[in-house]
Amino acid sequence: MKNYNYLVFNLHLLLICTACFSCSKNDDPQPDPDPTPDEEFYYKLHRVENLAMETDDDNPTEAKSAVYFNLATQQEVPNAQAKTMRWDLSFSGLYNSFIGGNNGTNATNFGYGGAGKGGILILEKPFDEVTEVPDGAQFKLGSGVIGTDDAGAFGEGIGWYLYDFGGTILGNGTTEKTHVAYALGASVTTNDGTVIPARTIILKTPRGDIAKIKMISCYKDVFTADKWFKDTPHMYFTFEYLVIPAGSKHFEIKP
Repeated sequence: MKNYNYLVFNLHLLLICTACFSCSKNDDPQPDPDPTPDEEFYYKLHRVENLAMETDDDNPTEAKSAVYFNLATQQEVPNAQAKTMRWDLSFSGLYNSFIGGNNGTNATNFGYGGAGKGGILILEKPFDEVTEVPDGAQFKLGSGVIGTDDAGAFGEGIGWYLYDFGGTILGNGTTEKTHVAYALGASVTTNDGTVIPARTIILKTPRGDIAKIKMISCYKDVFTADKWFKDTPHMYFTFEYLVIPAGSKHFEIKP
């Protein structure tokens, strides 16, 4: 009888432990799967206005935390999810003005170690004239690879904006036109007569979708160069884009 009671007690204890373990497993929060865009997202013109970046004019060269952005949700993604497929492009470097894609194979990419297969390149061509993905497109896989243009100060190759440090490249030389960043979504003509072609960014997302992007402004609520001044609230990015599914080649807007 003693052995029987001992056996029953142990059996009850085992059942209780099993139930508790099962409840504990069920109560553990499980990470949400990486979201995929709806079909309606593709072949549409999308616009983002005033995406705010951290700025500090007293310490402009001090590195700020990168910003990760999802094109489908038009939302920022937390830094803790940098190695996930949840973001499509990053903003980092000087005033967070340098852009990159999400790639898990490149050691200089914020997504390194993740599953992303994204990249980025830039064309000297207006947004509306970019009708297909360039043949043999060579995407850059690092982070912060497209920013200041060589036509302005501190240029690093073909960029999406021209920085007029002294206000004499595109500005009128007045103090209020110094330190202005001119987005090159449209072509501009410098004071010496040089025509700077419009730029269009081509982005491969971590899933292999392709976006074309026109950067319009980095100033809050103002989208044309005549209203950009030194003291205009800045590093509020406005841009438009169109995304086509992985494997597609032609950029077009569909109803």
